[in-house]
Amino acid sequence: MRWIYELSWLWKSIGIFVLIVAICEWCAALIYKGLLKERPEYENIQIPVDANEQKMLLRSLMNIRMPGEMDDAFLQIQDAYLSEENEKKGIVTLADIREVQPDLFIWKGDITRLGVGAIVNAANSGMTGCYQPCHNCIDNCIHTYAGIQLRNYCNKMMMKQGQEEPTGQAKITPAFNLPCDYVIHTVGPIVQGTLTKEHERLLVSCYESCLRIADENEVKSIAFCCISTGVFMFPNKRAAELAVQTVKQYKEKTKSKIKVIFNVFKEEDERLYKQLLG
Repeated sequence: MRWIYELSWLWKSIGIFVLIVAICEWCAALIYKGLLKERPEYENIQIPVDANEQKMLLRSLMNIRMPGEMDDAFLQIQDAYLSEENEKKGIVTLADIREVQPDLFIWKGDITRLGVGAIVNAANSGMTGCYQPCHNCIDNCIHTYAGIQLRNYCNKMMMKQGQEEPTGQAKITPAFNLPCDYVIHTVGPIVQGTLTKEHERLLVSCYESCLRIADENEVKSIAFCCISTGVFMFPNKRAAELAVQTVKQYKEKTKSKIKVIFNVFKEEDERLYKQLLG
């Protein structure tokens, strides 16, 4: 996939973004037209013929694109493409998920498929998404399928804030092309070495902050990913224990009626949550 990385410096230098909308000839023509209009010296760049490689190219270009406005015609094409992709993946609603305890659910799968009130994004402190082409983190996936509008929205939000997002807090944004209503972004603690009480306090704060901002915005259901357990290296077992404990304590204390989905991707996390919730 060398061409993905070769294109990365190209987009950074010329500041344009081109989209493959679907696997068809007119979409490839759209890419050529947009590219040649800006920098005709790159007219010999080859668009992949393989459908999966075309999708990877699209995702890569979305991932590396810096925040910046795009014309409405382009966004309409992008939105149509993402809408089609969401339909192909299949949208999962709360009615499709088994309730394991009152108001508590476990679901294993791609969080971007969930048509619920809000999904939680395990963000980094910059809050504008993952810029590594086709990286498999949840931040990358959410920004990819939400569309470039999410990065632009987050960038404006962070420019207004004037500083990086502190660990343990939360912000809410529209979901744009995702099937959920909102995305709630939180920065989890990074564990380097031994797990400490401060790490645990910050993870608890992530869950509390997400629940609080969801209730403030009258969100009826929220899907939590396994915050900090990926590249942030929080131990999975302790993270699951704190997640369940914090959600239950919050709901008991506030009498919140919000329905909570613990979204897992790995079999290990599914097993842990089932042990905790039955």
